[in-house]
Amino acid sequence: MKPVFFGVAATLLQGALAANIPWAGSLLATHRATCSETFTSISAADFVAAMNPGWNVGNTLDAVEDEGDWNNPPVIGGTFDDIKAAGFKGIRLPVTWAYHFTSQSPDWTVDPVWLQRVSDVVDMITSRGFYAIVNVHHDSWNWFDYTQPSANVTQIEERFYKLWYQIGTKLACKGSQVAFEPINEPPGTTAEHGAELNKLNNVFLQAINDAGGFNAQRVVTLVGSGEDGIKTSQWFKKPDSKFKNPWAIQYHYYSPYDFIFSAWGKTTWGSAEDKALLDTDLASVRGNFTDIPLIIGEWAASPVATETAARWKYFDFFLRTAAKYNTATILWDNGADFLNRATHQWRDTVALNIMKNAVKGTPNALPESTTDGSATSQSSSAYIYHKLNTAVTDVSLPFQLNGNTLQSIRLTSTGKALAKGSDYSISGSNITFKSPFLSTILTPGSPIGSLANLTLSFSAGADLLANVLQYTTPTLRSTSSALPATSSDLHIPITWPGANRPATVKATKSDGTYLVDDWTQWLGPLQQGRMTYSGQWDWDGESVILRSTVLDAVRASGKSTTFMIEFYPRVPGNSVNYTLTV
Repeated sequence: MKPVFFGVAATLLQGALAANIPWAGSLLATHRATCSETFTSISAADFVAAMNPGWNVGNTLDAVEDEGDWNNPPVIGGTFDDIKAAGFKGIRLPVTWAYHFTSQSPDWTVDPVWLQRVSDVVDMITSRGFYAIVNVHHDSWNWFDYTQPSANVTQIEERFYKLWYQIGTKLACKGSQVAFEPINEPPGTTAEHGAELNKLNNVFLQAINDAGGFNAQRVVTLVGSGEDGIKTSQWFKKPDSKFKNPWAIQYHYYSPYDFIFSAWGKTTWGSAEDKALLDTDLASVRGNFTDIPLIIGEWAASPVATETAARWKYFDFFLRTAAKYNTATILWDNGADFLNRATHQWRDTVALNIMKNAVKGTPNALPESTTDGSATSQSSSAYIYHKLNTAVTDVSLPFQLNGNTLQSIRLTSTGKALAKGSDYSISGSNITFKSPFLSTILTPGSPIGSLANLTLSFSAGADLLANVLQYTTPTLRSTSSALPATSSDLHIPITWPGANRPATVKATKSDGTYLVDDWTQWLGPLQQGRMTYSGQWDWDGESVILRSTVLDAVRASGKSTTFMIEFYPRVPGNSVNYTLTV
């Protein structure tokens, strides 16, 4: 016999029971939101298009455990003014909720102060004309991990429903420019995991619909395992037809892994093979979801981890390929990569302008750089490199003009135009900077480091920069030490002569084999034996850092290991060695 309930609570409860939610009885005490505002319906396709290009408020409300705990202060409205001025149309607002519950099962009450904070930030966004996506973020690797053998899946479903019911209630009357994303990068490696996530997508939809307000008409961006394109294509299933929300699919794209995350010495990108792989990835997802709006909710090529010319080429090709497959994009920005929120300045203005022009379909001229995997050195047309105490000579840089013509070259700092013929010349797609001009910058007393930027303007598309940089190889305070007894990170003191950034680190054991990832012996000369940035090596203002995992590997091998620290430009000899003795 079916239970009988009355009034609003009955509608709520019966909806939950219809979704086979066993703990729905606790909803008897809840109330649906009602709204006095008006709501202008929008299709998922139109919403996704209106978001493009988008920007993530990364490492902020999604920080663990609270906003401001990572590398960014609490978000302010002025940040979104900077984003609007930069040409972005949409904002993805990642939010971690795990540390803001004030009760446990069955209620899972969210701190109303935190709910209000999220609502206030949403208003900061929409009041400036942006479209917005609000999500549940790092909860995915906190309480939400249903893939663990010990996971209480029923309780996860309960908590997920209660969380989204409260978010849905708080944001129920926001306009149609606000969309929801159920969970960021949910775990899952099997078809069974994918099936559970499909169920949780429906739990999410049930929760926001039960919350009332405008939520039954609100756009949602549903997700597959990991928000990974391949896994989503394999296991994602359409939501229950009883839900009438317009929906899109969101997935994330950080590929190729080795280039995006500076792994195994991969500092180049842009070969025909590189482009074909990226095109195939995005085409595959579109081919699996031909009639569903798609949005790449996170992507980036960080100025911290990638070489400049390769990054600019990647920005251009990725965005044009996404547009080719009718896929919107939202740039991931953790606060340390692109917008300096404190100074309101973009750290890579060229990448930003390449993005704006690529999204519009305007062709960009681009720098050339090494793409040959068999190369033993790496060139880059984003720089005019000059080694200290060598003669100043003409420097010729090749470019991809892509139908454009060079209009002018100016000193960025003063705006002074260079004279064609005497200061530079053009031959095909090569621009040669003449030694008499370069000698006005590279004088006998010039310091090490970046000395000037040259702005190259073309008939269409983004302006490019060529950085005049004088370099010499950094020096280490010492070149060897005994392997420490402890497994903490090892800081190797270094004197940075202007350019304070390694390119990569090669680790070779005393027997000639590689310390980690021995399979890299089958890669090209610039990648063999190289380690991975951040996870295995890093740097700061005073040192190069070997991670504790690397010291553990040396200890396990029982062999002294030499670390060749390479710098930009990646040319023979621009490196230093440090040996850990066992």
